[in-house]
Amino acid sequence: MLLFAFSRDGLQKAVTERVGQCVLTCPTTACYDGLPGTPRDKQIIVGGQLRFFGDGFQFSKKLGTRRFWRIPVMDGEFVCEDRIGTIKGVAGGNLLLCAANQTQALLAAESAAAAIREVADVVLPFPGGIVRAGSKIGSRYKKLKASTNDAYCPTLIALTRSELPPGTGAVYELVIDGLSADAVGAAMRAGLHAAARCSGLTLITAGNYGGKLGKHHYHLRELL
Repeated sequence: MLLFAFSRDGLQKAVTERVGQCVLTCPTTACYDGLPGTPRDKQIIVGGQLRFFGDGFQFSKKLGTRRFWRIPVMDGEFVCEDRIGTIKGVAGGNLLLCAANQTQALLAAESAAAAIREVADVVLPFPGGIVRAGSKIGSRYKKLKASTNDAYCPTLIALTRSELPPGTGAVYELVIDGLSADAVGAAMRAGLHAAARCSGLTLITAGNYGGKLGKHHYHLRELL
């Protein structure tokens, strides 16, 4: 399981809450560090936080250099590693799939998402891997950092500077996070080929954002 956040502090809070709410509570589960050997200053404390759920009945177990917590639950024990490693990842690889109608756009997006899930070291962070509410940087409202990507909203073609080809009725976006730039590129390539095999597409493109969102830039023609 890969989990992403904008900072290590944010990751500490999010991972502890997600594991506590969704993994500890789920029958038969345990939680182990997928990045053993990570330097201590790059680790976050997970089991060391969740152990308090044991209400004093929890026990510590050390195997080699790794420490685990055994937390009593109603079907036995929840075993959770004390610390979990983190590394810097790559966020925000994306594809925009434009089609004549919603059904065709969704079929293409689902095909691309299925292909991307076969690629190692990446995740699609949105539900089902598909985004209906793509965003652009900035807004006419000063407090908002992002707002609807009006250039790719078919209902706004007559009201904004649209980037959509004639006949486009629906657009879906796929967002990809990964452990490396190469992994994200491989996922985008897999999604591109899967989507291109579907009928009804009017355009396959990607969000550019003026090149302002990070150092990694993916050119779709080169990926193909």
